[in-house]
This record gives sequence, C-alpha cells and structure tokens, in this order.
Amino acid sequence: MALSQSDLMRLLESIRTADGVEAIRALCEHILQELIEAEATQVIGAGPREHSSERTTWRYGHRDRLLTTQAGDLDLKIPKVRTGSFFPSLLERRRRIDRALFAVVMEAYVHGVSTRSVDDLVKALGADSGISKSEVSRICGELDEELSAFKERPLDHTVFPYVFLDATYCKARVNHRIVSQAVVIATGISASGHREILGLMVGDSESKPFWTKFLRSLRARGLEHVQLVISDSHSGLVAAIRTVFLGSAWQRCRVHFVRDVFSVIEKGSAGGVSPARTELRAWGRSRRPSARSSRRPPPSRSALS
Repeated sequence: MALSQSDLMRLLESIRTADGVEAIRALCEHILQELIEAEATQVIGAGPREHSSERTTWRYGHRDRLLTTQAGDLDLKIPKVRTGSFFPSLLERRRRIDRALFAVVMEAYVHGVSTRSVDDLVKALGADSGISKSEVSRICGELDEELSAFKERPLDHTVFPYVFLDATYCKARVNHRIVSQAVVIATGISASGHREILGLMVGDSESKPFWTKFLRSLRARGLEHVQLVISDSHSGLVAAIRTVFLGSAWQRCRVHFVRDVFSVIEKGSAGGVSPARTELRAWGRSRRPSARSSRRPPPSRSALS
C-alpha cells in the first residue's frame, strides 16, 4: 500500500526535523503501520473506501497499540473490522515488546539485574514507557519453559563414560523468604573429550536422598555405561553414587582435595605444600580445550603429601 503525497511530505518533514534516533523511530513506525494496513487490506479484500466484489467486511476505525522496540516506543494503529476480527501477523497478542528487546530483558534477568534496573535499561534503549515488574516476570517466565526442556532432554544420544558431579549454594526466594539453596550439576565427558552439561537440580541441602533423586533422574533420561564418577568426598554424594551407579569407579576430585588440605593447614605452614597446589593448577590449565595438545599427566600423590 503506497503512501499518499501528503503522508510522504509529513514523513519527510518529521525525519528532517528529528535527530538520528528519532528519525529511525519515525521510519520504523511508518513502515510497520503501512505493513499493517496492507495486511488488513488483503484480509478484508479491499482498501479504504474501495469498491470491490471480493470484500468480506468493512473497516471500523482503529485501536491504538504501543509497541516497544530498540528504536523506541512506536505508536501503531490496528484496524478494526465490523465482522470477525483482525490482528496483524507482525505483532504478537498481549505483547507490547518486540523479540529483540525480549532478549535484552532476559539476559539482564539471568545476570541478576534488579527489576528497577531492568526498567532503567529499557528506558535507556529508547523505550520511554519503560517496563513494569509484572511484565519482566512474565517475559522471563518463558525461560522456565526452555530450562525445563533442557533439563528433561534425553541423554542417550552418546555415551558419557566420565561424569563430574559438583554443587554450589545460591540465594533464592522460597515461600517469600531468601534462603540458601544447593544447586547440583552433572557434567558428562564423552570418549572423544566432548563436555556437556547433563542436568541440574535445586534442593535444600546435599543430602543422600537429594543426590540419589538427582542421579536417578539422569539414569531415567538415558545416562548409561558410566565408568568413572569424579566428585568431592561429601558423604551423602558418595553414598548416592554407590547406590545409583553400581559398577562405576569413584575418584575424589583433586581440586577439592587440595582445598580441603589448605582449609586445615595454618597460614604460616602453608608454604611447604604450596608447590603441590601450583603443580595442580598447571595440570588443570593443561587440560583445558585450548591446550589439549600439551596435556601433562596429573600430579603424583607424593607431590600432594
């Protein structure tokens, strides 16, 4: 649908008097509006004030729709029809923020940015209307679906003979209270050296029942033929490994072992065992993917004693 001469002159004047950012916003707004009108014409079967035998309904004014984009807030008008309904395919129902800005909000949420700071970020990107707390929660709710799909995916696409298990503690909101939660993670290594996050789970503590439930969920998703499990010496974890992965060997993680050693050594006496820690760090760096060609054997037990 072509712009009329008056519309073209009005667009040209708005671009001429605006700065760079405002000019981009005006262009985006006019382009989207024209695309919406063109789609409405196709659905109705006739343009505004046009006589056509293919007409299926009539226009009945417009309703305002605010679309927040990285170019700023766009004031669009959605054509209404007398019979049936029309909504442009360019937009999404009950959503006023475009996908590009969605990704920005999600990325900020994942990195722990507060809701107020997300609102300031959206305004800094040109969206004068900002974003509410409930809208941030609704947008980030889509992350739960993607995370669930990742956590429930099958693991039978390859064999992981080596599995690393570890846990960390994070602050989380549970029943309107901020408490410490254990986040357990399983990393699998295939025979070719490919590493992959197999799964994760959040719980109150690293108890044997919790670890057992997590490891059994990995087995249920297809994790088989595990030859070696590497982890720290947490009693609940070791017991769960021996319960779920029967026939698999267990090895204490050397990094955790060195940390445990230094946790019980006085600061004044740590100099005698520091070379062992230095050797362990050098060995760990040599096992990174960028240094596979220069792998060295792990430090001997005598160096750690």
